[in-house]
Amino acid sequence: MDSSANERVTVREFCANGSSMATTEVEAKLDEGNIQEAESALREGLSLNYEEARALLGKLEYQRGNVEGALRVFDGIDLQAAIQRLQPSLSEKSPVKKGSTRTDSPSSVSQHAASLVLEAIYLKSKSLQKMGKFTEAANECKRVLDAVEKIFYQGIPDIQVDNKLQEIVSHAVELLPELWKYAGCYNEAMSAYRHALLSQWNLDNDYSSRIQKAFAVFLLYSGVEASPPSLAVQVEGSYVPKNNLEEAILLLMILLQKFSVGKIKWDPSIMEHLTFALSECGQTSILAKQLEELLPGVYHRIDRWNSLALCHSGAGLNMSALNLLRKSLHKHERPNDLISLLLAARICSEDPHLAAEGAGYAQRAINDSHGLHEHLKGVSLRTLGLCLGKQAMVASSDFERSHLQSKALQSLDEAARMEQNNSDLIFELAVQYAKHRNLSAALRYAKQFFDKTGGSVLKGWRLLALVLSAQKRYSEAEVVTDAALDETAKWEQGPLLRLKAKLKISQSRPMDAIETYRHLLALVQAQRKSFGHLRISSQIENDKVNEFDVWHDLANLYASLSHWKDAEICLQKARELKEYSAAVIHTEGILFDGRGQNQEALAATTNAVLLESNYVPSKISMGALMLKMGSKALPAARSLVSDALRLEPTNRMAWYYLGLIHKHDGRIGDAADCFQAASMLEESDPIENFSNIL
Repeated sequence: MDSSANERVTVREFCANGSSMATTEVEAKLDEGNIQEAESALREGLSLNYEEARALLGKLEYQRGNVEGALRVFDGIDLQAAIQRLQPSLSEKSPVKKGSTRTDSPSSVSQHAASLVLEAIYLKSKSLQKMGKFTEAANECKRVLDAVEKIFYQGIPDIQVDNKLQEIVSHAVELLPELWKYAGCYNEAMSAYRHALLSQWNLDNDYSSRIQKAFAVFLLYSGVEASPPSLAVQVEGSYVPKNNLEEAILLLMILLQKFSVGKIKWDPSIMEHLTFALSECGQTSILAKQLEELLPGVYHRIDRWNSLALCHSGAGLNMSALNLLRKSLHKHERPNDLISLLLAARICSEDPHLAAEGAGYAQRAINDSHGLHEHLKGVSLRTLGLCLGKQAMVASSDFERSHLQSKALQSLDEAARMEQNNSDLIFELAVQYAKHRNLSAALRYAKQFFDKTGGSVLKGWRLLALVLSAQKRYSEAEVVTDAALDETAKWEQGPLLRLKAKLKISQSRPMDAIETYRHLLALVQAQRKSFGHLRISSQIENDKVNEFDVWHDLANLYASLSHWKDAEICLQKARELKEYSAAVIHTEGILFDGRGQNQEALAATTNAVLLESNYVPSKISMGALMLKMGSKALPAARSLVSDALRLEPTNRMAWYYLGLIHKHDGRIGDAADCFQAASMLEESDPIENFSNIL
């Protein structure tokens, strides 16, 4: 009835109470403006009462497109009086006698009369809607539903209900929340949606599903925070959504369940809305489960693989995601799908051992970025640069590492020329130049990023301070850090406070650093108590400081001051938070070494290397300890320090100890080169590794 197709149908004949009459006579009287004569003709011709005749006249005017005329007719209907007449007869549940049809029963006759009157009020609501009077339309539509609830006070039964009456009720239930939304009354719309879904309207699956979907969309995108459902409608032991997102997800999952059991047809927008909702709260693993449970044939298998790969990637299951993408990009599937190529390359760019594979995907994406996909060439070049930079970390020779680093910067520079307004790309270029100790270029790009983002991104402040610290401009770096703290919300200040403490250490102000660490420790503990295990905003999640990091930093600081007891207390606190940590075991080795317990120190650093084979500080410490053991241990020491340099070529302490090893081995020229490298790196050494900021 609500559809445009039904609204275009013109009534050519009136039928009621076993009689019929042509509409032409009534239309002629309406055209002349004689509403009362038209009404009288209907009442006499079809044995109708006043309200029923008015209802038919209004419907005729509405279908003729005369909305204002329909409103004039509908205004004369006394709905309350009609309900009072209809209520007793409809409430009686007298059995239908054997041999008589359903339409012959008194209840059916009353339902037909109710249908006429309720349809009139519904059409009045539609007329007001077309005239833009949404609040009035909503109130009229609500009158229809209030009337139905009075007539059927125990809910609409699923038997012995006239189809026409059920159709009117279903349309009114669906229309009411939409009218409240148009009127800007969002709380009323929320209540109308819940009332529609929780009351006994005897809606079929199509109607209830459309209302559930519309409500979910409203919860997701309206920006109106819904209060939980009232206690009156909550069933003991049932799940009660705590916010909009949870309620929307629940509704969308119910819709998916309906599809799975064949109650409704497939609607791809349901999955799109659920994807948004679960991604918004970081639950892509649940989204993957929903995708896996969909019936075969809903999505093409390759599309399903790609969607699952995105879900697994979002959940941190990169290898699962990459394996799915490898299947998707097989030569017999879709080897040239750009989005899959870029996602696979991006995943590989996070692991040095997969970076070469990622560079291959990125190069294929570059080759296919033409025509309609030309706009993705910059993204492809950027991803190639990231992969090559990561690949350089595991290069087998200095020449290969230098070559890969040069190609990485070349790709990123070319991408930056194509996407000059891409702030993330500018940031990555700044970090790459900083890692290669080209500090002037790094500072230039860091300032560009700062200008592009207006200082609104925390990592921009951190990078600027780090580059300044590498240039030994500590006072300026501290000014930047203090300015950042003034501009940053309390819960996001952790990384900046940690940076400030390290700046104070670099300026030989350890007691000031300890005081800053105390502030930081209070912040992270308060943050943990406030949020618990709940997910917090993405920027805080990405940039927060763990309590473990603070205790570990304090342990190292006290160890450097030879405050062994304080260092042990802090280290024990860190160990309680993370029992198996190479960093903690390495610091234990430092404590043993500081006390002259060389064997215990060597055992501790060995354990750290065994726990995490690529932990560079422990490799360097182990090499330094072996150096003290005499000439027989020099080859092992050289091997350890050289391996540390392979993993981290800009580590000045590794170069320094390699120089000492060469000196003890009598290779003075090599020792001099190593000491020179260590000295040059010390001049551009930041207070914190540039890689930590990515």
